[in-house]
Amino acid sequence: MSLLKRLPRGRTLGVAGAVGALVAGGLILAPMVNASAAAGCRVTYTANQWPGGFTGSIAVTNLGDPVSSWTLGWTFPDAGQKVVQGWSATFAQSGSAVTAKSLDYNGSLATNASTSIGFNGSWTSANPSPSAFTLNGVTCTGSVSTPTPTTQSPTPSKSPSTSPSTSPTPTKSPSTPPQGTTPLAINGQLHVCGVNLCNQYNKAIQLRGMSTHGIQWFASCVNGSSLDALANDWKADLLRIAMYVQEQGYETNPSGFTAQVNNYVDLAEARGMYAIIDFHTLTPGDPNYNLDRAKTFFASVAQRNANKKNVIYEIANEPNGVSWQGIKSYAEQVIPVIRAADPDAIVIVGTRGWSSLGVSDGSSEQEIVSNPVNATNIMYTFHFYAASHKDNYRTVVARAARTLPLFVTEFGTVSATGGGALDLSSTTAWLDLLDQNKISYANWTYSDANESSAAFKPGTCAAGSYTNANSLSESGTYLRNRVRTADNFPTG
Repeated sequence: MSLLKRLPRGRTLGVAGAVGALVAGGLILAPMVNASAAAGCRVTYTANQWPGGFTGSIAVTNLGDPVSSWTLGWTFPDAGQKVVQGWSATFAQSGSAVTAKSLDYNGSLATNASTSIGFNGSWTSANPSPSAFTLNGVTCTGSVSTPTPTTQSPTPSKSPSTSPSTSPTPTKSPSTPPQGTTPLAINGQLHVCGVNLCNQYNKAIQLRGMSTHGIQWFASCVNGSSLDALANDWKADLLRIAMYVQEQGYETNPSGFTAQVNNYVDLAEARGMYAIIDFHTLTPGDPNYNLDRAKTFFASVAQRNANKKNVIYEIANEPNGVSWQGIKSYAEQVIPVIRAADPDAIVIVGTRGWSSLGVSDGSSEQEIVSNPVNATNIMYTFHFYAASHKDNYRTVVARAARTLPLFVTEFGTVSATGGGALDLSSTTAWLDLLDQNKISYANWTYSDANESSAAFKPGTCAAGSYTNANSLSESGTYLRNRVRTADNFPTG
């Protein structure tokens, strides 16, 4: 399954894509700065920097009257500092002055309520901390006109086995769990039962959603507005966060990409969607090459997201050129790292031959059935591209689904290159098979990449018009209509 999903041919890195090009060298932890003064707000700023670039993280607390929307402003001391790409707010910069405006989901801040935003930036000769933060025009100096609580109630654990006294405290407080009719609100903490993905009522369910493209290239396609469209217009249940490890990805800036992934988890949670954290290994294909990186990354994200119910961990995207025994060995070393912090979440294990259950390497699911990963609450990955993988692959999946818990974390409506014509007949046959077996899936990709697998036409993300039918590609139009059909989430 030669999936050639790299930076699209002929595409120039823009503002979002420049993040990957900015990073190099070791990380330097900048000192924490607490900007404080007049009643109204308090800001904490931290940064990780490297030669030519940095990631800034800002936590702001509203100490004044409740607000329904907000604009945070500050000034960079160094004229060479620029915001390249941000998250959890809409950023604008004029000279050294920067503003970050709230999004729909995080604009409401009660008295003493907090929210966090972040950005990747560039710098020329120095990276001093910004100063003179303002919230809706009020200088943030940290003084309070009403008493500020000195303690915080512990975050509820996901299950009796994970309590505030025994589980690691997330580095960022999770947002309030959604209530009502969202997929997350209905299904709660998921688990594997038999060969099925099951909800909090122990009923088999199917999640349907979309995968991002590489977030080092298409971060501009993942924001509050685009995820509003995914949750509300597409009525999707799931966002897969494709964090490449190589190819200008995680290895260039572990701290920055980890923060970016965590932010996307929060954005999905706020909209009641599940989030797959995808450790997107592709080249080299042996996941053991990235074993140490995987342990570091998953230890961090599992600790930070341990109290969330919407997180699923995908530990190796598409193993290739490696035996099943090699993949199994990798999984049995990474899974305990996740379980140490987050014992309840589902872990998805990649399979041989570009996650084809071994079929693309001339094998079959039997090698997994005969020698399964020694862990519980896990599922196995299957990937397909409809124009390249047809009846012989479907036969294996139909058979394997009777024995193995499967999750299609990635598929395309086109060829395995990500291009070519949409194969509507094969795509429909695949999705009918997945529906019949309640196999969850995420489509490649929720992006405007210049390839026919993308859901949006090129230029859509820059324009920010995600609910315009004219912005959808042929593949996007088909997938939106398929995903937005009613879910079947039994509760009794």
